[in-house]
Amino acid sequence: MATALTMMSTGAKADEPTRDEGVGVYLRAGYSLGATTPIGIPATIRELNRFSLSPNVVVGIDATMPLTGRWGLLSGLHFEHKGMKATVTTKGYHMAMVKGGEELEGVYTGRVEQHVKAWMFTLPLQATYRLAERWQLRMGPYLSVLTAKSFDGNVSDGYLRKDNPTGQKIEMGHEADERATYDFSTDMRRFQAGLDVGADWQLAQRVGLSADLAWGLTGLMHSSFKTVEQTLYPIYGTISVNYRLW
Repeated sequence: MATALTMMSTGAKADEPTRDEGVGVYLRAGYSLGATTPIGIPATIRELNRFSLSPNVVVGIDATMPLTGRWGLLSGLHFEHKGMKATVTTKGYHMAMVKGGEELEGVYTGRVEQHVKAWMFTLPLQATYRLAERWQLRMGPYLSVLTAKSFDGNVSDGYLRKDNPTGQKIEMGHEADERATYDFSTDMRRFQAGLDVGADWQLAQRVGLSADLAWGLTGLMHSSFKTVEQTLYPIYGTISVNYRLW
């Protein structure tokens, strides 16, 4: 009987999550997939013609600290890039642009090509929960400081109704000298905040894999920016490899 009780106790302990004592420090390297997008595609965007990603790399360092039981904290510093290129067909879409040196604004119907690039340092602060010996969940806010940013593109194969839907019609051709361009880079926020939800799997003693979903809550542009009607949010998923230093 004593032997059976000992075996049951040992088996129960083996099923409980375990956590290394003290602070753990990890190197992180990963790649992100996602987009800068409105929540829900508006009726003025009729078709997504093309979408391609930029080199959305993430490198950084994280530190974890156990608190009590299964709970802990994670923070760190990441250097990352979030960018994309997209081409859409619009109808009745409010836009501002420049053609032949003239600034134009109104309602646009036709092709819009968009380029978004943002390099940033990101500080996460997450609560961690140990599901099992090899599995951990994370959730918490993040703050990003952009070091370089751009939001620009061109419009073509369509027309602009200047100022309002019944205004002067200005044609946009297919060739480079017939297009109009736009650049809203200065309207991008320097500071961005959002929520990150993630999971970690310990692959080996020092090596692990992570999956994250980061959702920007502040929007990409300043609140005073009204040229694009919809608020644009950076939403990116990331797959990372982690290496424990100690």
